[in-house]
Amino acid sequence: MARILITSALPYINGIKHLGNLAGSMLPADVWARFKRAQGHEVLYICATDEHGTPAELAAAAAGQDVRTYCDEQHQIQKAAGEAFDLSYDWFGRSSSAANQRLTQHFAAALEANGLIEERVDRMIYSIDDARFLPDRYVEGICPHCAYPSARGDQCDNCGRLLDPTDLIAPYSAVSGSRNLEVRDTRHLYLLQTKLADRIRDWIDSRIDWQTLARSIALKHLDEGLIDRGITRDLKWGVPVVGPDGGPRPGMEGKVFYVWFDAPIEYIAATEEWAEANGLSWRDWWRTDEGAEDVRYVQFMGKDNVAFHTVSFPATILGSGEPWKTVDTLKAFNWLNWYGGKFSTSQKRGVFMDQALELLPADYWRWRLTAYGPEHADSAFTWEDFQASTNKDLADVLGNFVNRIVKFTESRFDGVVPDGGEPGLVEAQLETDLAAGIAEATAQLEAMEFRKAAQAIRAVWVLGNEYLQVAAPWTAFKTDPVRAAVGVRTGLNLVALFARLAAPIMPSSAAKIAATVGETDLSWPLASDDLLDRLPRGQAVAAAEVLFRKIEDAQVAEWAERFGGREAEV
Repeated sequence: MARILITSALPYINGIKHLGNLAGSMLPADVWARFKRAQGHEVLYICATDEHGTPAELAAAAAGQDVRTYCDEQHQIQKAAGEAFDLSYDWFGRSSSAANQRLTQHFAAALEANGLIEERVDRMIYSIDDARFLPDRYVEGICPHCAYPSARGDQCDNCGRLLDPTDLIAPYSAVSGSRNLEVRDTRHLYLLQTKLADRIRDWIDSRIDWQTLARSIALKHLDEGLIDRGITRDLKWGVPVVGPDGGPRPGMEGKVFYVWFDAPIEYIAATEEWAEANGLSWRDWWRTDEGAEDVRYVQFMGKDNVAFHTVSFPATILGSGEPWKTVDTLKAFNWLNWYGGKFSTSQKRGVFMDQALELLPADYWRWRLTAYGPEHADSAFTWEDFQASTNKDLADVLGNFVNRIVKFTESRFDGVVPDGGEPGLVEAQLETDLAAGIAEATAQLEAMEFRKAAQAIRAVWVLGNEYLQVAAPWTAFKTDPVRAAVGVRTGLNLVALFARLAAPIMPSSAAKIAATVGETDLSWPLASDDLLDRLPRGQAVAAAEVLFRKIEDAQVAEWAERFGGREAEV
């Protein structure tokens, strides 16, 4: 049994997340965590709300709340949304926790002791109208690299380049919109990433399990040349900057650590909170001198977060000189778009997590976003595609199979798994095909190829439908009841198998499907299992209500009117 630590990128605190955020980190992390647990491994899945930095301050101001109150409320909202989507976090923490403050200050002290932090006088943008310095995301303007008109002061969302606020062309205040800005002197701490470039490159080269997207983004930033990064900001909300001894630091009063310095450290802090809540140790998950050397650490994130997790956070970990666990596998995702455009709250375009569940249960969305997600390229969510995949994959292929065979058992075999008869050549071939299908699904999930894994699972469901077409127990029942019993028993065992395969992606539906044949085992199947004769003969079965309802054209029209549709491509 392996020990596997899984983290997904921390969702920002500023509002409920949209389907793209879900598809690009939290959901695939959950699917993989469920898969590995179903194989019997010890899994720890950690996530948290990212609560510091400009987005929190701006969102709180817009809501007319102090930042702490705003974050308290939003954390509960995001935690509830994750639970409603069946995200199986072992702990969902907060980057504003006391543990994260202590660890962030600890890492800063360790880096400074190793000569990797220095104070510098910066020329930073000051808003005369706002009477304050404007940290990175408080400044917006034109990207100097790609001319994107709404680049932020820390990063351009269009080309992905990391920026400083002074790089922007025609900058303006994100607080007030004022262009009455000037550059003034202010003191800040810098992490000397340039001194760590070779160590980071060697570390990346040693990560053999990274897929192309993550590795290429990491190497792009190294090849372009690392820069020393400021790790403090002129903000009121965040981890306070202190001296190496933990006391006040002269000249740094009122400053906090940069959100991208403290946020990844929250992975460790949240693990500490989980351990304390459960009377366990956290150090054997994170300290290689205390047991973490046998942990496999896997991160999931969208491509816009890769640079920080492959350069900045490793710089913190490696630069500390302490034996911390670093990531073994980093699975990065592209962007899920809304038709041909981006999700937009202001333009009422796109569906967010809370809204999605007003329309359909979580598993409809979980299947769509896993089986057709933005894995190796950006992909578009459309109502038309969502309707097609739901109706074909879930209603026709899976749901219809389960309902047909269970209802037939109720009507012709007294609602129990029938005895009698022996499997023939058709069942033997089916078992061979199922073993190959399970092996394929397993291999693709092991490789974190989620789209391919979902299609392999669907292909096994199709094998079941094809078998029923050939075995046709409803026809055989009239002339050969024994042969019909073999077909029904095989079909009912397929129901149990399909539930086990569906469980990592659609846990709620899988449990309902398994319950129709009196099964509770949702462990991941082995290709070598006895796949077609596991259910006890004589065990009662009971058809469920419709497992997956088809999406009608009228619903698509209604949802497109409410949330936007094809006009997003214009």
